[in-house]
Amino acid sequence: MFASYKKHNTKLYNKLVELSRNKFFYQELSLSDSFQTRVILIFFHFIIILKSKKNKQFKKIFQSIFDNIFQNIEINIRELGYGDTKVNKTMKNLNKIFYDIIQKIEEKDSFSFKSNTWIINKYFYDNKNQDREKTDKLAKYLEEFQNFCFDLDVNNVLNGSIDFKFR
Repeated sequence: MFASYKKHNTKLYNKLVELSRNKFFYQELSLSDSFQTRVILIFFHFIIILKSKKNKQFKKIFQSIFDNIFQNIEINIRELGYGDTKVNKTMKNLNKIFYDIIQKIEEKDSFSFKSNTWIINKYFYDNKNQDREKTDKLAKYLEEFQNFCFDLDVNNVLNGSIDFKFR
């Protein structure tokens, strides 16, 4: 009846949520201010971090963070008032999205959002109403975040100390 959740350090998750709430996405890029959009933004940020810190030594730590992120997303879905069936279906869909994004980004060693804007259009603009200028701005943001993450210390990442400022 009552689910028990393992306690985790939520600092990175909270930082990812903060990054996904940046007004830039909703005011300048006209992304839909919806739960799904925010979750997909969290996914993109997290995948970039995972890719930049890919190392066998941190595999268990990042698995724990992955579990924590999905646990927090599930809790948030339940707080929206969804029942068990809807929560399970939504989580299954979000898992598919996460793994699709990570697979597409990891297919190439040096993935560039600027030259692969189709992935941005797929997840943020549903491949319609494509505004090239907005897509390019989002690609630039993701590229800058990716470059920023390569210089981050893993301990700073784990503590949510990601002070990324776009522009």
